[in-house]
Amino acid sequence: MILYNVTVKILKSFEEEWLNWMREVHIPEVMDTGMFLENKICKILHEEEDGGVTYAFQYYCKDMDAFQEYQSKYAKALQEDHAKRYKDQYVAFRTLMEVIQ
Repeated sequence: MILYNVTVKILKSFEEEWLNWMREVHIPEVMDTGMFLENKICKILHEEEDGGVTYAFQYYCKDMDAFQEYQSKYAKALQEDHAKRYKDQYVAFRTLMEVIQ
């Protein structure tokens, strides 16, 4: 199984609206691609000196083929939508992992 982790640090002043949008719009759109089996939202539990808050969004897919299809067909548009909506309000990085147990 493949775990695609997206870590996002957002300004505290945008947290509530952004998290609602992620839950109601973005995550359902990602899941509607059919490439992922499940997802989780995790809040990172440490104080940011600059007032930001950090979340990790975990998406699980059965194999690399499914992930590569997501990347080639869907990822760019979904990421651009987020970037336009929250321009200059967040930073993000992505990590791809293999679940071994």
